[in-house]
Amino acid sequence: MARLYIFAIGGTGSRVLKSLTMLLASGIKPNSNKEFEIVPIIIDPHKSNDDLKRTERLLGNYQAISEAAGHTNGFFNTKITTLDKLVSSENRLAKSFTFNLQEVGGKKFKEYIDFNQLDPSNSALADILFSGKSINKSGEEVNLLDVEMDIGFVGNPNIGSVVLNQFKDSEEFKEFASNYNEEDRVFIISSIFGGTGAAGFPTILKNIRDAMNNTNINGNMFLQDAKIGAISVMPYFNIESDPESPINKSDFISKTKSALYYYKDNVTGNNSINALYYILDEHNGNPYENDPGDNGQQNNAHIIEMISALSIIDFLEIPDNELETLNGKASRPIYKEFGIRKDSHDVILPDFEDKTQNKIGLNLSQLALFRKYLSENLTKSVEKQPWSIGEPQLNKMFFEQSFYNTNLKDFMNRFGEWLTELSINNRGFSPFNLDSTLDALVKGKTVKSGWLSKNVDYTLYDDTLNSKSKGRSYSSSEQKLLSLFFESSEEILKSKFGF
Repeated sequence: MARLYIFAIGGTGSRVLKSLTMLLASGIKPNSNKEFEIVPIIIDPHKSNDDLKRTERLLGNYQAISEAAGHTNGFFNTKITTLDKLVSSENRLAKSFTFNLQEVGGKKFKEYIDFNQLDPSNSALADILFSGKSINKSGEEVNLLDVEMDIGFVGNPNIGSVVLNQFKDSEEFKEFASNYNEEDRVFIISSIFGGTGAAGFPTILKNIRDAMNNTNINGNMFLQDAKIGAISVMPYFNIESDPESPINKSDFISKTKSALYYYKDNVTGNNSINALYYILDEHNGNPYENDPGDNGQQNNAHIIEMISALSIIDFLEIPDNELETLNGKASRPIYKEFGIRKDSHDVILPDFEDKTQNKIGLNLSQLALFRKYLSENLTKSVEKQPWSIGEPQLNKMFFEQSFYNTNLKDFMNRFGEWLTELSINNRGFSPFNLDSTLDALVKGKTVKSGWLSKNVDYTLYDDTLNSKSKGRSYSSSEQKLLSLFFESSEEILKSKFGF
């Protein structure tokens, strides 16, 4: 099976990866003749970032659910794994989705570069290169050399590029390089208007393309000519004004322009990238709390993050012959943007173009319908309906075990939180009436009705489950639960909602 290595950089990287995990959980897959295993590698010096921690937990739940159910066709059917599980030799990697940046926590930048140990000429050069000002965690103006890096690079990509360059010498990069095969691909997620993402994208891209010249790893021609895609997320949210914070909304556009100017020569101008996706939202909406990181930095999910996740699906649909690379140079670079049919502040499924609707509409609705049943009707039907009683049984004991009670239940709760956050954001994405009756669940869809037509309610849901389970065999209770509800929700949505 081919692998897609995803480098998710900074807070935006974690949030886009969270949206991708939700899409994959719903059963969305690329329209490709190849199956891809997903290997996420999160790169963020801010380890206490709540967005990062939420994504790590979600990925862990997904992995446990998918492995227990056996990657069957339906919900959670794309395999997600950590890099350490690919290593055949003695395991030297953390069993985590997060790359461990060395010597960053609790350090100032000048301590990281051993500024006090530099000779006079190099010390003077460092003073010139890092002569700017920033705001520290206490709200005080400091020189860039005195920036504390444990909450990230707070809008300073020149610092980030120095620190993140350690990636090329890490155990993670060595194992990634040694395990990379010709059929594999790479995708890089980053924002362009901050520090960590703007620095991380070109740094990681360069390290991959220069892998043959890296004396710390075994040369890998496949890696040098890797098929690499990336999304560069431009400003898409607003933040509150805070004179004591190093983050200023007025700097977003100027930082974006500076980064794009650099990319023109060092990313797009030298054909380093095979497929580059651009996205932004000028609407910006209600401002987030201005939190540079020391208070946890947790943002509500945003539609731009979900659309950015779709760029990864799109990248996997591009045929290999359109992503040819020779000597580290893309033969025919591809550049893409995204637009919606209706410029709505509260987007629903019909506001997307047909391709996007067809890609996400049915599957997201299936997962929403599954979640609704679990939260509202499961206890009423378990051990009473034929679908629950038939072997392997889905009884109360099964639903008290960790597969459901720890991993699946937690994931579905977070799926509901994700949908809620998307809906209350501005610009929002609100495809569902989460607290409605079943027949009003999907906005923009009219349920087919008639005097011979059954109502869309939990009686119909149970009848469909019973019909689908009749005469079927399943390898396990976990596989039965996911397959049965995937097939039943699909039938209800197609027959009643017109998908």
